[in-house]
Amino acid sequence: MTAELEVPVGPHEDEPHQSGFNNRLNWLRAAVLGANDGIVSTAGIVIGAAGATSDRNAIVIAGVAGLAAGAMSMGAGEYVSVSTQRDSELALLAKERRELREEPEEELAELAGIYVEKGLSEELALEVAEALTAKDALGAHAEAELGIDPDDLSSPWHAAWASMLSFTIGALLPLLTMTLGGSGYRLWLTVAAVVLALGFTGFISARLGYARPGRAVARNVAGGLFAMAVTFGIGSALGTQIG
Repeated sequence: MTAELEVPVGPHEDEPHQSGFNNRLNWLRAAVLGANDGIVSTAGIVIGAAGATSDRNAIVIAGVAGLAAGAMSMGAGEYVSVSTQRDSELALLAKERRELREEPEEELAELAGIYVEKGLSEELALEVAEALTAKDALGAHAEAELGIDPDDLSSPWHAAWASMLSFTIGALLPLLTMTLGGSGYRLWLTVAAVVLALGFTGFISARLGYARPGRAVARNVAGGLFAMAVTFGIGSALGTQIG
């Protein structure tokens, strides 16, 4: 007897299942992490410099140099990392294509075995495996065996540009507040702006991972405050000794 559903068969509105979602989610996460790194690292640089000197020009030079170096590093690092991941995915897909061409029966049995392990009977698992293989052999086997969607591979350029641009945007916040603010309040203005920005990026990263934002925001803000306190202490100590 087949159970009848009270709702239409298919994905529901609360969960995205469209093609390309995983790739977009990857570069979106890279953008959020890039912005977060830009905020924290540049805030640490300009606040450390402010602890060592009150010379606005010196602080600006340190901040701009940190922004440029960090953006290039983030972009290059993300490109290399995601390119390595993509190369591995392509190699695994090539291996799967070869096995499907040379050992079709063994691959069909392997796919059916995966569904048996998930709770289907052998007869039903074989029927499902045959139907999926007939429709899209590579897609079915790659997803079940490797966890890879051949139509949604990682894009190194998307991740690299997302990281580099978001790092730059994030880094501009502490740089501008520190350099444009008055000498009497620019330090605290920068700290306040960084705390708000880190709270925002922590909230976004939690939402992307379907997690509760409270703990993520607290961790993000605490980490940023710790980094700024350490760099300010180091800058103050070095400024005193060198000066």
